Amino acid sequence: MRRWLWIAISLWAGMAQADCRQALALGLDVSGSVDEREYRLQLDGLAGALLDPEVVAAFLTMPDAPARLVIYEWSGPTSQRIVQRWTEIRSREDLAQIATRLTNTGRALREPSTALGRSKAFGATLLAQHPTCWRHVLDISGDGESNTGPRPQDVTPPGVTINGLVIGGDGQETEVSALSAYFRTYVIQGADAFVEVATGFDDYQSAMSRKLKRELTVLVLSRNP
Repeated sequence: MRRWLWIAISLWAGMAQADCRQALALGLDVSGSVDEREYRLQLDGLAGALLDPEVVAAFLTMPDAPARLVIYEWSGPTSQRIVQRWTEIRSREDLAQIATRLTNTGRALREPSTALGRSKAFGATLLAQHPTCWRHVLDISGDGESNTGPRPQDVTPPGVTINGLVIGGDGQETEVSALSAYFRTYVIQGADAFVEVATGFDDYQSAMSRKLKRELTVLVLSRNP
């Protein structure tokens, strides 16, 4: 009897552990093209987006199958830093704690180059730590094309949807259009993948809010086998 009870508890624990509807990794561009003001706008903008009431509601829409979130910074081939470790989002307080961490995070030394391919590989490695989640999504924010490391089009992790958040120069419509096309061609992947656009770092919070709402409200019809 005790043996069967132990088996039942073990099976229940395994099923509970698997109840994660989405693993979401956010990669933030901190390369040399991002100055101190823009760095602050990016982290504070993400913090504000996580507290957007509609984003909060999207995170909490399936309490029995919460989403899990990790946030990292990236620049050159060897410059990646996790600023928020994996956290299961079960309440608004979880998001508030992450927002506070982001607003208190200062810039660290980093390579000035832009290694989008390496950023994709790093994010995919983080997502692989949660194989039981039903969906795996990687978001990469960036204000420029890759100029070092593996080409982004050569890094195609299986089973991962990769979306982009393009940050354009303020008022530079042609630049935003060209960078958006670059991300659509070489960075994003997956049937539901898309590129969101921030016209500048001042618009980052609004763009991030739109992107998170779109990603988190994807209807999960069934679990992946």
